[in-house]
Amino acid sequence: MAAAGALRVAVIGGGWAGCAAACELARFGHRVSLLEAARSLGGRARRVETTGEKGEKGAKGRVLDNGQHILLGAYSETLRLMAMVGIDPAAALLRLPLQMPYPSMNPGGRAENFGESRAGIPAGIQFIAPRLPAPLHLLVALLRASGLTRQDKLAIARFQSTARWSGWMLYDDCSVSELLERYDQTATVINLLWRPLCIAALNTPPERASAQVFLNVLKDSLGSRRNASDMLLPKVDLGALFPDRAADYLRRQQGDVRLGARVQALARAQQGWTLDVVGQAPESFDAIVVATPPWQAKDLLEAAAPGLVPGFSYEPITTCYLQYAAGTRLPRPFLALVDNPATRDWGQFVFDRGQLDPQAAGLLAVVISVSNEAALEDKQALASAVAAQLVRAIGDPALASPLWTQVIAEKRATFSCTPALQRPANDTGEHGLWLAGDYTASPYPATIESAVRSGVSAAAGLHQSSSRTRVRA
Repeated sequence: MAAAGALRVAVIGGGWAGCAAACELARFGHRVSLLEAARSLGGRARRVETTGEKGEKGAKGRVLDNGQHILLGAYSETLRLMAMVGIDPAAALLRLPLQMPYPSMNPGGRAENFGESRAGIPAGIQFIAPRLPAPLHLLVALLRASGLTRQDKLAIARFQSTARWSGWMLYDDCSVSELLERYDQTATVINLLWRPLCIAALNTPPERASAQVFLNVLKDSLGSRRNASDMLLPKVDLGALFPDRAADYLRRQQGDVRLGARVQALARAQQGWTLDVVGQAPESFDAIVVATPPWQAKDLLEAAAPGLVPGFSYEPITTCYLQYAAGTRLPRPFLALVDNPATRDWGQFVFDRGQLDPQAAGLLAVVISVSNEAALEDKQALASAVAAQLVRAIGDPALASPLWTQVIAEKRATFSCTPALQRPANDTGEHGLWLAGDYTASPYPATIESAVRSGVSAAAGLHQSSSRTRVRA
């Protein structure tokens, strides 16, 4: 029920940032309308019904996610809001200790000996943290890690201790590659630990990724309590993980959720803001939260508040789904892969969806972050290359022949998280106009947690500013 002094607020954009902002505003007692141009909520982390494009036999009508995601135990706001809207995170997420497990093979197909990949670097390591108090869990994981030499283990320990000693802060931001060179990391550790972690967290290659943002992520995971570094894999589709329940929560709070509502303009009104929604009469609101992707926010705000949203460069993420017989199963819920574009080994991680959801038995999801080169391939050719990579990595010839495949590419999945990147604040400086999104000012890269925190921050800022206005009045 709306509280005394409640505002009528429009949240434009139903991604995770918009859903978070809308739920928080409703919790504060405001009357919220959530407007989403698409026919489903979730934005760039949503479920999709596949169309089964040419060459993707059997994929039509399947419900998949538009990308495979890993959450972290450090995602405190995401977990809080999930619980707030009625989701049990323990039931919806598979919690695993921090790990970087690569497949290893012997002539029989499964073993402990590592092959060789590019430049003589071992093809994989086994780094799995036990459930011990921090930082003991990392120390034991390092001591037990296979596939690493003594020099490699000392390099990781040196990185951890140096980063902690410096408070995880840099005087001047630089690239992750420069940071790793400065910390004397070995080629094996760079290629099999830091590089895949950087690409997974920032979706930006180390040579142009922000070292400070990378350290921020490590600080709140590796440098925090033990369960903060846990890896959380969704057992349900991304829509069911939060957006669907967020919509239900809003409706219970007498909010309004409109799908297929494309806002084409907004303008300052005498008492707030006016929205122009395609096919509808202009509508007035006391305040607005613009929670669309940055390129859409930039266009939408150009007339009313020009210059608020800067231009960004973007990075794609491609997910290749491969369906095998129901008995097909990986040794772990996910495995890291050694990528090498020169040999068309595109994948960086493979997930066994059947270990997350029994209804998806035999379905593997291979993630290709920073997938610019891979995206140049025909989808069927890309799926074939990924299947061949799995055969080489895991040693099972049956993986060469999936029953069906589906390639889903998110061309602007994240902004390029480069050093010293300037990102806009939630508060635009325009009364009653706020921004929310993973691109807004934050110590973190473009992740689900960044989006949720931004939405929460925008909602809190709007609520506080409205409270101050009422007090002055």
